Amino acid sequence: MNNQTKVLMNKPEKQAVTMTGSRAVMESLVNENVNLIFGYPGGAIMPVYDALYSFRESLQHILVRHEQGALHAAQGFARATGKVGVCLVTSGPGATNTVTGIADAQIDSTPLVVICGQVGSPLLGTDAFQETDIVGITQPVTKWNYQITRAEEIPWVIARAFYIARSGRPGPVLIDITKDAQFGSLEYIYNPVTSTRSYSPYPIIDPYQVEEASRLINLASKPLALIGQGVIIANAEKELAQFLEKTGIPAAETLLGSSALPSDHRLNIGRLGMHGNYGPNIKTNEADLIIAIGMRFDDRVTADTKRYATKAKVIHLEIDQAEINKIIHADAPVLGNVKESLPMLTSKVSKNDHSSWLEEFRACYRVEYDRLIERELFTDKPGITTAEVVSRVSKAFSDDAIMVTDVGQHQMTAWRYFKFKQSRSVITSGGLGTMGFGLPAAIGAKLGRPDRPVCLFVGDGGFQMTIQELGTIYQSKIPVKIVLLNNNFLGMVRQWQELFFDFRYSYTELINPDFQTIAKGYHLPSLKVTERADLDAAIDTMVSAEGPFLLEVVVEKEGNVFPMVPAGASVEDIRLE
Repeated sequence: MNNQTKVLMNKPEKQAVTMTGSRAVMESLVNENVNLIFGYPGGAIMPVYDALYSFRESLQHILVRHEQGALHAAQGFARATGKVGVCLVTSGPGATNTVTGIADAQIDSTPLVVICGQVGSPLLGTDAFQETDIVGITQPVTKWNYQITRAEEIPWVIARAFYIARSGRPGPVLIDITKDAQFGSLEYIYNPVTSTRSYSPYPIIDPYQVEEASRLINLASKPLALIGQGVIIANAEKELAQFLEKTGIPAAETLLGSSALPSDHRLNIGRLGMHGNYGPNIKTNEADLIIAIGMRFDDRVTADTKRYATKAKVIHLEIDQAEINKIIHADAPVLGNVKESLPMLTSKVSKNDHSSWLEEFRACYRVEYDRLIERELFTDKPGITTAEVVSRVSKAFSDDAIMVTDVGQHQMTAWRYFKFKQSRSVITSGGLGTMGFGLPAAIGAKLGRPDRPVCLFVGDGGFQMTIQELGTIYQSKIPVKIVLLNNNFLGMVRQWQELFFDFRYSYTELINPDFQTIAKGYHLPSLKVTERADLDAAIDTMVSAEGPFLLEVVVEKEGNVFPMVPAGASVEDIRLE
C-alpha cells in the first residue's frame, strides 16, 4: 500500500448537514464557486431569496428590471469570463420572460444555469396562479432541463446542471424547483459531477482524421482558415496562433469568433459573412482548401451553400458531432476539442509560407478601402457615419476594450471597425439576433471583467427594448460606457426595405423620446452629439468618466452598412455599395 492510498483511506468522509431545500440551493451555488447571480424575485422563488439573504457576503445578487435582462446579463458575464452565468427567477411570467435569453444562449453556445421557482407539487397541472410548464416550454432551447419536486434532489441536480452547462459545447440548463421542495428538508452533501452516463462531451480524437487533414493542408496552395467561437470557448487562442504561424495560412473570423486572433495579426485577413470583408468572401470560391475551426457554417457565412467554396476540400474541426456535415460536407472531419486537435494537427503539418495567396487578400482589402472604408471613415458629408464613431471610440480605448453590441446595422459596423488586442472582446447576439441583448449583456460583461473597459454600441430601436436596465446600472453602480447610435430608424430592416423592397419603409421609422432626459432620470451622466466637430471631445469625456456614461450620437438617417452579400446570393456576389 503506497502513501497516496493511505491518505485516501484516511480521508474523512463528508458529513451530511440537515438544511432546507432553499438553503441547499445557495450552498450548492457556493460549492460551484458562483459569486454572482442575476435575478428578480417573486412568490414561487421567495424561499430561495430568503436563504440568499444570509449569503450576501459570498453571493452578489444583481437585481435587474426584467427577467430577460437577467438572462442577457448572465450571457455577457459568461462570454466575458468563460464561467457559467447564473439566473434566479420566479414561476409563470418570470420564467417565460427568460425564454428569449435561453434560446439565444443555446444557439450561441453560452453556459448558463437558470433556476426558476414553481408552484407547489400538489398544484402542478391545476393551472394554479403563476403556474407554467417551463420545462416543456424550454426543452427545445436548453441543453438539459429538470423539475425538482423533492428537496433531496437539489444537490445532485445542481451539480449535474453546472457540469452539463460548462462541458463540451456549452449551453443553457434550466432547473425548475417547486415551492414545497424549497421549504422541505434534506441531509445535505455536495458532490461535484465530473461525468454522467450517456453524455460524452469530449469526443476522442481519431488520429487518422488528423492525418488526413494534415495531408490536405500540406497539398493545398490556396488554403483558408475560418475561425469560430469554438476556439474562444476552448481557450485555444495560443494553439490557433501556433497552427497558423507554422502553416502561413490566412485566417478569417466569424462574428462570434472575432478576437480569437488580434486584429493586427499578420495572418488575420478580416471578417467572414454577409457584412464581412470583401476578400474573405470573394476569395472563398478561389480557395482549394477550407479549414473550419470551431465554427458551424452558419447561413450568414455561407450564403447559398450550393455556390459556397466550390473549388475547395473542407476540413472541419468541431466538438459537436451534430455539426459535422450538417450544412457543408467535410472531406476531413476532425471531431474533438480544438484545444487538443489543433496541436495534434500542428505537429503533423509542414512549415509553409502562403505569402502570394495572402497578398491577394491584401489587394482585396485595398479595393475595399478605396471604394468603401475611406469614404466611411473620412467623409465630408453632413451626417456622421456609424463607422467613424466606432473607429474613433476604438482608438480612444487604445483598441483594447470589450465591445458589446445590440443587433442591427450598428452591430455589423461595430464588428467591422472596432479593433481587438485580446480574446473575449466581442459580445453580441449571433445566431438568434436578439434586439435588446446589448444593454444587459454589457452589465454582465463589466461585472465579470471589472479590470477591462466595456463599451456598448446600441441602436435606438434595440436600446428601447431593455432600456429599463439603466436602473440596474444606476442601482449597482456599473461603469458601462454606452454609445447610442441614433438614426430614428430600425436601421437594418430599413436598409433591406431600401435595397429589396423599393424604398417601401413599412413601419421602420421611429419617433424617439429624449434619451438625454431619460438618462437624467436614471441619474446617468450623458452627452448628445449632432455635429462631427464635437465628436472627439465627447468620446474623450465618456472614456475618462469614472462611472457609467451615455453618449448619444445622431448618425446619418439612411446610412447603409456595406459590404453586403444579398440573401440567397453567393459569397462572390458581395456588394461594396
